[in-house]
Amino acid sequence: MRSVRQIYRANSQHWVGDGFLVQPLFSHMGEDRGTDPFLMLDYAAPYEFAPNHRSSQRGVGQHPHKGFETVTIAYHGEVAHRDSTGGGGVIKEGDVQWMTAGAGIIHEEFHSEAFSRNGGLFEMVQLWVNLPTKDKLTPARYQHLAKENIPVVALPEDAGHLRLIAGEYQGVRGAADTFTEMNVWDVVIEAGREAAIEVPASHNLSMVVLRGEAEFNGQARAGAGQLVGFAEGGGAVSIRAGGETVKILLLSGVPINEPVVGYGPFVMNSAEEIREAIAEFNSGRFGQLA
Repeated sequence: MRSVRQIYRANSQHWVGDGFLVQPLFSHMGEDRGTDPFLMLDYAAPYEFAPNHRSSQRGVGQHPHKGFETVTIAYHGEVAHRDSTGGGGVIKEGDVQWMTAGAGIIHEEFHSEAFSRNGGLFEMVQLWVNLPTKDKLTPARYQHLAKENIPVVALPEDAGHLRLIAGEYQGVRGAADTFTEMNVWDVVIEAGREAAIEVPASHNLSMVVLRGEAEFNGQARAGAGQLVGFAEGGGAVSIRAGGETVKILLLSGVPINEPVVGYGPFVMNSAEEIREAIAEFNSGRFGQLA
């Protein structure tokens, strides 16, 4: 059995632009919570937006990234995305955007026109995924993972199901193409049920509880908005749902174990590479939005 190392709760929240009220659960700029290859996770917990009658949409205007990937998981609401590769579109409920910044990209993210006009419940996760040194200068690209193209696998004894955004479970491959070995799964455990989930012993493992309250290994409990970090090593994790269905975002992966130097929207291996990224952006080498 893989034991629980620690349970964390976000101790702050802040607005990203004027469209995303987020709770940071871990970051490469703060305490090391054993999440490598994942750098950062911001959770936009369920928030009700009124219809927007302004001339502009809520969100974040164009900004750069380099050296890693951004993953946006839409649970409720919609986000419209554009980037300097020509990628983009509307990330609808259940969809996932997997954007590789690589050698450099500029993008913007706003509430979609339809969501902005009508308002409603908004809930999303933004995850930053590190790239190893050999791939940090890979050409930027964009993967739109539509809800209907993300595999869903039932858990034994009708305990619930897994949605495989990335990685593999019992021979079923997830939707995303990744540079390193990892799993990004939505895990649903039905009320009163229990399931044993196991990932390779070589993976770091964390779980974010998004709904309900879960009991891990018959001992530790965590509720919505909490991050559960697990010890290194092999073994399954037992997850039991309480009186309501539990939804969890599972993150596991082989650690990259390379230096991480971050500065705002750039994540590289050295301060010199950060200076290069800033110079490249200022000289226009990341392209522009059409």
